[in-house]
Amino acid sequence: MDTLQIVILAVVQGITEFLPISSSGHLILVPYFTKWPDQGLDFDLAVHVGTLCAIVVYFRRTLAAMARDWLTSVAQRRTVGHSRLAWAVLFGTIPAGVVGLLAREQIETTLRIPLVVACTTIGFGVLLWIADRRKGTRTEHDIGWRDVVAIGCAQALALVPGTSRSGITITAGLFSGLTREAAARFSFLLAVPVMTAAGLSELVSFASSDAVVDTRALVLGTLVSAVTGFAVIHFFLRWLTRYGLLPYVLYRLALGTLLFAVLYLSP
Repeated sequence: MDTLQIVILAVVQGITEFLPISSSGHLILVPYFTKWPDQGLDFDLAVHVGTLCAIVVYFRRTLAAMARDWLTSVAQRRTVGHSRLAWAVLFGTIPAGVVGLLAREQIETTLRIPLVVACTTIGFGVLLWIADRRKGTRTEHDIGWRDVVAIGCAQALALVPGTSRSGITITAGLFSGLTREAAARFSFLLAVPVMTAAGLSELVSFASSDAVVDTRALVLGTLVSAVTGFAVIHFFLRWLTRYGLLPYVLYRLALGTLLFAVLYLSP
């Protein structure tokens, strides 16, 4: 991979990971349209680690409070401060972990095609639009166990390229009665254990493999996606109140339509 390809893909990841438009889908589409060779899942993982770093840095105070209160709640066997939110994040991660282990091969091969991305981009874009019409009033601290199950199962669907992890979890959060901002914040917090587990799993695979790893591409991609992702989190949360989610719905519908046109109308 040359420097231009590394930077463009890392910027794409940093932008699309937190906007509800699917980072995995865009990481498939960019090389498809540019005729670049597929960068592989090792690079995809590296730029996902970069956006994980962005989440951890941006929400460092909240995450620190959650960890502290969770440990206290375990020791004292009662709810303490942010411990309820911490438990919600942990249990909400389980469905994605189970599906990822059971369907990893299909996710890495069969589903990494533009047709799948086109279908999920439009389908889940429409679902996001329907959810955004609801006027939720609850915050992420009001999440109950039924909400955790619904949002956690929704996150498992995000393993299908084009779905958008942030998009589908925000959608589920809105259907659960959360405000836009609360749904987005919980979605971002929910990404931390999922990305961490995926990163550790891939690290173990690399350690036991003899495959050549492009260290320069992985390091540069991680840094660029981290910086880009941090900026996107900041502005996305500010723009939600003013613009809502309709711009992202329209983008998804336009992108999906374009993909179908390219796939079926081009000679």
